[in-house]
Amino acid sequence: MSNIVIGKNIVKTFGTGMEPVKVLNLVNAEIGSGEFVAVMGPSGSGKTTLLHVLSGMDSITSGSVKFKDDELSEMSENQLADLRRTKMGFIFQQPTMLKNLNLLDNIILPAVPDGRHAAAKLVQKAKILMKKMGIDGLEDRDIREVSGGQLQRAGICRALMNDPEILFADEPTGAVNSKTAEEIMGLLVEINREGTAILLVTHDPLVAAKADRVLFMKDGNIVSELMLQKFGGKDMEARTERVLAKMAAVGI
Repeated sequence: MSNIVIGKNIVKTFGTGMEPVKVLNLVNAEIGSGEFVAVMGPSGSGKTTLLHVLSGMDSITSGSVKFKDDELSEMSENQLADLRRTKMGFIFQQPTMLKNLNLLDNIILPAVPDGRHAAAKLVQKAKILMKKMGIDGLEDRDIREVSGGQLQRAGICRALMNDPEILFADEPTGAVNSKTAEEIMGLLVEINREGTAILLVTHDPLVAAKADRVLFMKDGNIVSELMLQKFGGKDMEARTERVLAKMAAVGI
């Protein structure tokens, strides 16, 4: 399995002067093509910052981050924006949607700058994704007229509009109830089975247990990792117990 994202000796420092805060301290992380990796750790451990620098959303202080053969630190802001738009998808705890657009138009929005597709094809693709995510029929709804779970599904649709090679997900189930969280994770597992790599930040062992591999962070470092086989759906209790045991072992 080839690596799609490679981070080496990553240092990320915030602030200047006598006491800058080192959020990431010589972190090494790799995400394989088609792999599902979860990152866990207490608040302030650096897990969200790691997601941001590996995706090019934030710069590093030192070290190296590559997307395939491209060194992100050597790319311009426009090149990074184009890379994120065409090769990466992003899912957040609270999807950021424009209030003056309906659900369908919000989903299509990231693909609009790409002139390769006619508008009709964008609409068709968005509707196919909405049906797959279980929100077909809501195309004309205002974003204030749908539930949190439906809005999160729309966020997943939007993230998939440009056929990304990797999805970066930051606490995607953090703002929904347990039933909706289970449904959303089922969708992400299915997306991963179809070949899209996923890097997911979570505090929930039930969520992390569905990954192929779990990274555990403390104080700006990856202190341990847990290998899990591809999620089969029949051994969830055992997988969760392994995640909980590792959390206890590393003091998370």
